[in-house]
Amino acid sequence: MRTLCVFSGRETVMSDKKINIAIVGLGFGAEFIPIYQRHPNANMYAICQRTREKLDSIGDAFGIEKRYTDFNELLKDPKVDAVHINSPIPDHGWQSIAALKAGKHVACTVPMATSIADCKKIVELVKKTGLKYMMMETVVYAREFLFIKELYEKGDLGKIQFLQASHQQDMDGWPNYWPGLPPMWYATHCVGPVCALTNATADYVSCFGSGTIRKELVEKYNSPFAVETTHIKFKDSDLCARVYRSLFDVARQYRESIDVYGSKASVEWPLVEHEPLVLHRAKLPEHKIPKLVKSPDYAKYLPKQIRPFTTKGVYDLGKKTHLSFVQGAGHGGSHPHLANEFLMALVGGRDPFPNARQSSNWTCVGLCSHESALKGGAIVKLPAFTI
Repeated sequence: MRTLCVFSGRETVMSDKKINIAIVGLGFGAEFIPIYQRHPNANMYAICQRTREKLDSIGDAFGIEKRYTDFNELLKDPKVDAVHINSPIPDHGWQSIAALKAGKHVACTVPMATSIADCKKIVELVKKTGLKYMMMETVVYAREFLFIKELYEKGDLGKIQFLQASHQQDMDGWPNYWPGLPPMWYATHCVGPVCALTNATADYVSCFGSGTIRKELVEKYNSPFAVETTHIKFKDSDLCARVYRSLFDVARQYRESIDVYGSKASVEWPLVEHEPLVLHRAKLPEHKIPKLVKSPDYAKYLPKQIRPFTTKGVYDLGKKTHLSFVQGAGHGGSHPHLANEFLMALVGGRDPFPNARQSSNWTCVGLCSHESALKGGAIVKLPAFTI
């Protein structure tokens, strides 16, 4: 059996090897359980959740026997090969570091960490140990992005001239670490795609803050900005990109996006969720330039056992449980692609995409951008370990 590595074009032979996966955090993380359970190279071995009632509810629903309420106890289990971390943002850095020190491969939801120091430590540990790290950035495996990437690689877009992306979301009412979070601290959903399309590396940034959030939101992180907009200059490239983020006090439907402007054609992400992409073709009569296009399903890149998860909206657990929130096709059908990429990297002994260095570059774009915004748009160079 064979599958294709989406970002390298390499064909990867799927062996009989199985990776023992432990999922940490069972909110968003629970969506990956049925994917791992059906992947031919995964053994959905253990789950970890601080709340025993929730841990047992999900463990019973999916038939997972090995359960932990203590992350550090999970790391002592020699049977755990890899951890997939889906914990709150403040825990990403220290948990990834602890897992790597314990000899576990790491997949972690975004962002990599909330400090440059933690990002650097993760990169250093990966180099020292030879273990694999992958930041599970959803947008770069969403069907819309994969369609744009396919157009680019076929030459249909021509020379790429400019990129922009946005991630806007109203986070009022979310858990207690969210209120007042600097927008660019959680920027990989828009940074990732502008870097990934041409496999570019961010070199330096200049960011401006705009507007002001409510006083009670400013207090926790001392960040006043309603919107942060940054320009990214790529290393050894004539390209730059613009990305913008908002989290509070901005009226906007949830949106993760990338717009790509090329010499032959350009593609713009839909303004309203679930609407078609807009493809603009050069050298046509004005009224014929735009064309609405629907992104195809890229299940062909996946083992047949998990292909349904690219389109299946809700995984049906039948009468076993009320856990109707467990979705297989979230974030543009990216979830099975993310799990497959991580597993194929471990089975094949190669780096996943994005690897530790790339993940740190994407994450540190946001951290450096917020630093720039606090300095009135000053140019801030990305740390050397990210480049």
